[in-house]
Amino acid sequence: MSLCVNPHCANPQNDDNILFCKVCGSELLLQGRYRVIRQLGEGGFGKTFEVSQNNILKVLKVLMLDDSKAVSLFQQEATVLSQLNHPGIPKAEIYFTFLPRNSQSSLHCLVMEKIEGLDLYQYMEQKQNQPIDDKLAILWLTQLANILHEVHKQNFFHRDIKPSNIMLKTDGHLALIDFGTAREITKTYYQKVAKQNITGIISPGYTPLEQVNGKAVPQSDFFALGRTFVYLLTGKSPDEFSEDSQTGKLIWRDTASQASKPLAGLIDYLMEPFSGKRPQNAEIILRCISDINNSSYSPSNSASAVPSTLVKSPQQNTQYKTLSNSQLQSSKNQNNESSQQIAQVVGTLVGAALLIVVKFGWRDISKLFQPQTSQPVATSTLSRKAQKNRSM
Repeated sequence: MSLCVNPHCANPQNDDNILFCKVCGSELLLQGRYRVIRQLGEGGFGKTFEVSQNNILKVLKVLMLDDSKAVSLFQQEATVLSQLNHPGIPKAEIYFTFLPRNSQSSLHCLVMEKIEGLDLYQYMEQKQNQPIDDKLAILWLTQLANILHEVHKQNFFHRDIKPSNIMLKTDGHLALIDFGTAREITKTYYQKVAKQNITGIISPGYTPLEQVNGKAVPQSDFFALGRTFVYLLTGKSPDEFSEDSQTGKLIWRDTASQASKPLAGLIDYLMEPFSGKRPQNAEIILRCISDINNSSYSPSNSASAVPSTLVKSPQQNTQYKTLSNSQLQSSKNQNNESSQQIAQVVGTLVGAALLIVVKFGWRDISKLFQPQTSQPVATSTLSRKAQKNRSM
């Protein structure tokens, strides 16, 4: 079977041994090498197809909406994926435009790596929304934090993390998809943030307030990541929970009894209402996970102590410890330098003394330090002669 991607084609199904649609006449072998096999999905902007190239299955995304902003977001996804290299991010292969027969506007197309599996929303539906356990949550959180580390390291942030944009591959690893809303961090971006001139990307229950207000930052991804794990650990959408009227924090822990306090504390840390109180980078998240893994708590023990990195901001603790260690080391270095200077002075004096002894001899040198004796006889004789001259 070969499908025609012309949105106006009356009968898009064709045999796989022909090159042009038998109904509308549009080309079936896109770019001379991609044959469309079946439709995978459909969204607000376009459709997703499975294509074959030399019997290798790939994904084709086709933008059906002829809108300048939609085209910009679509092209942005192609750019982002071409610059990212991580097993948890689908690889972009080619971006091109395709003009169907008798059409006034071109279709924007993106071919990328096909990821086999289910997104986490589909996965949870298959499980009848039964919550995942503590260990699996930590494993998945580690994988996603590593993916976000790569994304943010390349000066991008996703802006639409949610269960339907995370794929569980058949090998058990996660992949982050749908980078159409990703944004590059540039000076222009920060200027737009100041003017609140940022495109609003909103997914109810997952989007932080600063992003709703047009001020998305990289830490907005961490908020959405935390909300995603609330869904995974409770089987309920985050917007089904109420928020504390004083702190603005989500009240969800009682529904996730299997989650340990350290893990729940980390998730609350990710979901801090103010972005400045969240982890400032993915490395801090990974450090917190390492503390959880190294602590002696049982995943079923909800009374376990929260690691120190979750009680206080890991970044602040690290800075404090680094400052204390540097001060101590500086003091030690100053003491060592003083001792070395004294030793150098003493060594110089001893060396000079030895040179003098060798050159002049010990006896000559010792005479310099002997007291000079007075000559009373000579002095007395001269005195008597002087007195005799006066009497004459």
